[in-house]
Amino acid sequence: MSSLTYDLTLAGLSVGSAAALTGIGLIVTYRATGVLNFAHGAVAMVCAYALRQCVVVWGCPLWLGAVVTLLVLAPGIGVLLERFVFRPLSVLGGDPAQTLVASIGVFVLLVGGAALVWGQGARDDAPELVSADPWGQLAVALLLAAGVGAVSRWTRFGRELRAVVDDRQLAVLGGVDADRVAAAGWAFGSFTAGLTGVLLAPYVRLDPYGLPLLVMEVVAVAVAARMRSLPVAVVAALGIGVAQSQLTRWHPPGWGASLLQAVGANLFVVALLVAALVLPGVGTRDALPRPATARVPAPPGARTVAAVLFLLPLGFAGSDLHTSVQVPALGVVLLSLVVVTGRGGQISLGQAAYAGLGALFTALLAAGRFPGLPRLPELAALAAAVALVAPLGLLTGWPAISRRGLALAVATFAVGVGVSRFVFAQPYATSGLSLDRPAGFDGDRAYYVLELALLALALMATRALRHGRTGRALAALRDHESGASAAGVPVPSLKLLAFVAGAALAALGGGMLGMGVRAFDPGAYDPVRGLLWFAAVVVLGADSTLGALAAAALLVGLDAGARGGVAAALIGLLAVLIGRFPGGPYDALRAAASRLRPRRRPRLTERGARMRTRLRRAVPGRPPRTAARASAVPRPARTPAASQPTRPAPPLPGGHLPLLAARRLRARYGGFTVLDGVDLDLWAGQVSAVVGPNGAGKSTLFHCLAGTLRPARGRVVLGGRDITRLPAHARTRLGIARTFQQVAVFPSLTVEENVRVGAEQARVAEPGGAVERALRLLGLDGPVRALPAAGLPTGTLRRVELARALAGGPRVLLLDEPAAGLDSAEIDALARVLRALAADGTALLVVEHDLDLVAGLADVVHVLTAGRVVASGPPDRVLEGLGTAAAP
Repeated sequence: MSSLTYDLTLAGLSVGSAAALTGIGLIVTYRATGVLNFAHGAVAMVCAYALRQCVVVWGCPLWLGAVVTLLVLAPGIGVLLERFVFRPLSVLGGDPAQTLVASIGVFVLLVGGAALVWGQGARDDAPELVSADPWGQLAVALLLAAGVGAVSRWTRFGRELRAVVDDRQLAVLGGVDADRVAAAGWAFGSFTAGLTGVLLAPYVRLDPYGLPLLVMEVVAVAVAARMRSLPVAVVAALGIGVAQSQLTRWHPPGWGASLLQAVGANLFVVALLVAALVLPGVGTRDALPRPATARVPAPPGARTVAAVLFLLPLGFAGSDLHTSVQVPALGVVLLSLVVVTGRGGQISLGQAAYAGLGALFTALLAAGRFPGLPRLPELAALAAAVALVAPLGLLTGWPAISRRGLALAVATFAVGVGVSRFVFAQPYATSGLSLDRPAGFDGDRAYYVLELALLALALMATRALRHGRTGRALAALRDHESGASAAGVPVPSLKLLAFVAGAALAALGGGMLGMGVRAFDPGAYDPVRGLLWFAAVVVLGADSTLGALAAAALLVGLDAGARGGVAAALIGLLAVLIGRFPGGPYDALRAAASRLRPRRRPRLTERGARMRTRLRRAVPGRPPRTAARASAVPRPARTPAASQPTRPAPPLPGGHLPLLAARRLRARYGGFTVLDGVDLDLWAGQVSAVVGPNGAGKSTLFHCLAGTLRPARGRVVLGGRDITRLPAHARTRLGIARTFQQVAVFPSLTVEENVRVGAEQARVAEPGGAVERALRLLGLDGPVRALPAAGLPTGTLRRVELARALAGGPRVLLLDEPAAGLDSAEIDALARVLRALAADGTALLVVEHDLDLVAGLADVVHVLTAGRVVASGPPDRVLEGLGTAAAP
């Protein structure tokens, strides 16, 4: 091996060892708590600064500073985070949305705090804890990995850790102290973060923004290891480190030499992109708050106050006016997050990349340096930049189709980091680039007027994506993705629309920011900035345009009027407390004010008091009745059994095809076969029922018929047409509707809007008439139609879900435990509606545990056990022989 190759290999092992430490820490924290710790890099940075403070500033011995930093400060940070940030969130239910935002909040808080304490300048005098010889760092990484593996496999704590990872609630019931396990995981994860920071600090420039981002780039090794395998993480880290070091001597010829060299020098970023966009995702649970209540309206006059405040800078002058120029531009960028995150319910940690591309493309077009396009005036360049960047929203929109939760967070973050490293940081794209303002708007006041006009256009576009058919579809997607798909909402294309619209708005705001400062500054659009913007929008109300504008004013005003880092620290603090007020500060203040407001007890009028006295005298000894407020929700009346309509006889199939047929369906989850060769026929005008024990495969069968799960084998045929490969929304438009075992309604929409989504997305000829018929049939045409779905009783929500399904005019109706949570009167009313639908020619399939309802409703009963249909026939014959085998 040549001397150069050997030296580069040693350097790569040094970098790979630090990356391996990061991967080990992230994996241990994730396995113990289920949290992908986005603050890992920030903890590493704080510990590196702390060691420097002890050794360089205070003059402490290196060994003492290392002991305090690595054995006290780093684990202490982890324990504090677990105790005061993430444990309260786990008590509240462990919502992955809130843990993600809180993790980003910790990152932003630590970065802002470090900038406040140590300043924003880079430091190059960090003490060297381990010599430059990579063997020491490699030994540390390997010993830690081996130690963690041994503890996990052969100790009681390791068994408890694996139990908590598999099922936290079950582990707690088994006597495991899950909080102790989580605290230990956080302490160890923070220790590895601190160790990574102090090892890297002597070889990179220590600053509050660069080191955290550098550490977060190597999250690729943890993602490649599926957040589980320590050996895979260590091998991947060492392999990428050595390869990146060897590629530094690669000098390719040609026009793409700079880009190829950048790829070689940032191989961890390439690995992050591959791991996030190509490999299967981790953390598939939702990672954004799903509304459980109706959207809180803005306080009266808030929009007027906001308009006045945005007009005030027209009276400013000098530096105040120059600073104010950034607020409308940043407001437009944050509105892009309102569209993607607040309206579409999708995570986007890479909006800073699209804002930067908007500024860069505007500058290139205005300078005549964009390939294939002539020099354009500034306003035309801005419009063209928006049009060019908008399709690039597919970079994050396409992964969103198949990724959710933490996987989508990592994917969007990876795109932001990739654009920053391979575009913004490269001289071939940004060297010698300047950007001026449009002609006639050169002065700050004139340009601010132009910005207000563009902000008004952005607000109109954002408003258009909230109201009307598209707005209702986006709200349905955000509230309940599976329910939206079952209602006919084209979920993939709607996600792409949200990301493309968000990229366009971000590009518009980024171009405005660039023209405001008359330059393209790559540092203004780095990935850390994207995390800060995301946290600011979420904590101030992701679905609120006023929240986005307030966040823009807050970020610009604090950074301009105080020491750098104040805005990041404040937003980080609010994000850390996201579990306390998920609806935003205004919602928290409104709720607190309502609790503190004295409640006035109702008092009878003089006439009412006299009437109460007379009633008491009329019925001596009877306690007084208090008037009950009439419910706005009509409840169906119970019909005596003798008066119930008789069930029509099922139509004879004869030689006709069934309306919906399943042939040899086979479905697997992991290594388990859930459905094994299931055949099923649904006929028009017939009610079929599927019964069986829990785990028999009933819900899986529904998923295969409805299109939310593609079977491993077999076919699903609708009216002679093979629809096995069609998604759920396409099947809905062909006439297959379904309800869910857990009620799938859209809480932020009213009852009428919920039903209208079903009619609009199924593309019925007259949606208004279909909505009215469905509301009337289910008894929802009274005052309840205008109420938000959030907070309504379970019985009413069941009727809302069924009305939404019926509004699309289905030919086949799949009902998954429709009587769950209903009282006897509501069950009787439901049975009457279902019989009427069958009499009208609809084919119904019901999965139900209430065998009395099945016996009185179904024409054919199928018994499903262990994924196979073991009996079929009339309910009296099948249920009589079923006994208790089909009971839940």
